[in-house]
Amino acid sequence: MEEKRGKVSPDHLRLDASAEVARITSFIRDKVITTLRRKGVVVGLSGGIDSSTVAALAVRALGADRVIGLFMPESDSSDDSLRLGHLLAEKLGIRTFTEDISDILRGAACYRRRDEAIRTVVPEYHSGYKSKLVLSSLDSSEFRISYVVVQSPEGEQRKVRLTAEAFLALVAATNFKQRTRKMMEYYYADRFLYAVAGTPNRLEYDLGFFVKNGDGSADIKPIAHLYKSQVYQLASYLGVPGEIIDRPPTTDTYSLPQSQEEFYFSLPYDQMDLCLYGKTNGVPPADVAEALGMSEAQVERVYRDIDAKRAVARYLHMEPLLIERLQETVAGG
Repeated sequence: MEEKRGKVSPDHLRLDASAEVARITSFIRDKVITTLRRKGVVVGLSGGIDSSTVAALAVRALGADRVIGLFMPESDSSDDSLRLGHLLAEKLGIRTFTEDISDILRGAACYRRRDEAIRTVVPEYHSGYKSKLVLSSLDSSEFRISYVVVQSPEGEQRKVRLTAEAFLALVAATNFKQRTRKMMEYYYADRFLYAVAGTPNRLEYDLGFFVKNGDGSADIKPIAHLYKSQVYQLASYLGVPGEIIDRPPTTDTYSLPQSQEEFYFSLPYDQMDLCLYGKTNGVPPADVAEALGMSEAQVERVYRDIDAKRAVARYLHMEPLLIERLQETVAGG
């Protein structure tokens, strides 16, 4: 890709919110009603900005009576997630259902498998502890190193480097959560002849911040083309409650509070947006560095991290592999 010289700034990501909402709502109506032949959509509500914006867009597109909000808390969920999800649903006037998935996760041994993975590097870890998965910063290493942060019942925290085996086992165990939630979404979609609306933004979709056949599965993904900062613009335009807009992005997967940048992304979302925009559009690292007040070397490391994440994401985006792709039959032909 030919590099584009010139200034880059957050203004490059500024949207005409009214026009973009019109475009997305038209897409939702056409795909749900005409292409998928479904009556409405199911949205898993987390109390976060992405699911809230998708739900608000779906209401604009189809009407509140054709949108179902689904709450799926589990033992490690933040109380704020459920509270803020209810706040949004009440404002939108949509029908909601609550499914506590903790028992399903226990049945699949999600929590036991997670604890066993952590005990391979922290032998004393038990159910009274709390934990989270974090990555090293790009400033501290050329490569991202995985750590588990554990907190004892007495409140003492420490960070321990994970082996490759422990990391894979820990991620595999916690991925039960996203796959169980998606199973629930499709239960309600089947029950009411609705489609499932996915909630990834461009950062998540492009860089593979999702679980294959978990939160990566959906019938439509209305905001996958939008940078995270653009999602915030639409949320404000659509009247998403300010408390949700002001909430820092979180994974809400582990028992300790965890930001998205410490878990997966290199930088806060607004800086990561501009780096991804620059990388995608061939903007030299020096120009992005100037816009963000970073060094050129820092942006170069972020660009390499984007390349690495995109390489991993290729598998996540792949459809099932077939020996032959079957020709679609035309009705009546």
